[in-house]
Amino acid sequence: MTDHVIDIGTTERFRASAAAQGLPPAEVEEWIRTVLPKAGLTARGDGPAAGRYGGDAPLPPGAPDPSLPFVASVDCAALPPGSTGLPLPPDGRLLLFAHPDLDGDGPQPDAVRYVPAGSPVVPRRRDGNRDPFPERALFLAPGSLSAQQPEDFADGWWGEPELEHYDLAGDLGDAWDDAYDGDHTGFQLGGNPLTRNTHPVRTIARHRALEEEAGEWVLLAAWLCGEDVPDLEDGIVHWVIPRGDLAALRFDRVEVHVEI
Repeated sequence: MTDHVIDIGTTERFRASAAAQGLPPAEVEEWIRTVLPKAGLTARGDGPAAGRYGGDAPLPPGAPDPSLPFVASVDCAALPPGSTGLPLPPDGRLLLFAHPDLDGDGPQPDAVRYVPAGSPVVPRRRDGNRDPFPERALFLAPGSLSAQQPEDFADGWWGEPELEHYDLAGDLGDAWDDAYDGDHTGFQLGGNPLTRNTHPVRTIARHRALEEEAGEWVLLAAWLCGEDVPDLEDGIVHWVIPRGDLAALRFDRVEVHVEI
């Protein structure tokens, strides 16, 4: 299980803001309990890059051709230990692939690849109609906490929430935003989903619950498509994986969830 996140400054500011608004303490503490660590990546920054977005996939010469568009690579050695709450390798690169369209939703055994540190790589372009995304470096962003979306919190806490519950969750979200001084980025590793309609981790876990060794499903990465995907600017792509599979660097059960 993910270790609980403790950030005294943020949580105390959040408690104070929530108390000033008269928000119920039980829900305030549950909100804090569901906050997860994340590593936010952004194109704005300096110093060593933690990854690269777009361009051609950096693959070993003998690796199979990708079947999906390349999105980003992440240098695991550049991530502070524990920053994602995930059992990531200490070095090497994770490569993320996805079709940023609604037809790209579902199991995608070729959506994540791991390239060990020191492996020679060459840029590999996927055959297809879509040009590579504009290439740019990715840097670690300030702030390392990821709260649930208010709707997700309401669904998880109350099960069958009523309108008043969604309103209360929205107030909790506003209080959290007032307290949290980290960056909100368009790309992240770990953390809570960026969903608007469907919680991908819960949904996929329910669908896979009857499988042998289904395990605990976690969010590996999330991407807000933005202007790089003109036909899906408001789209969100999530990569979801069993925790045990990630620790074993096994990626054949990865699921990609796409929504607008």
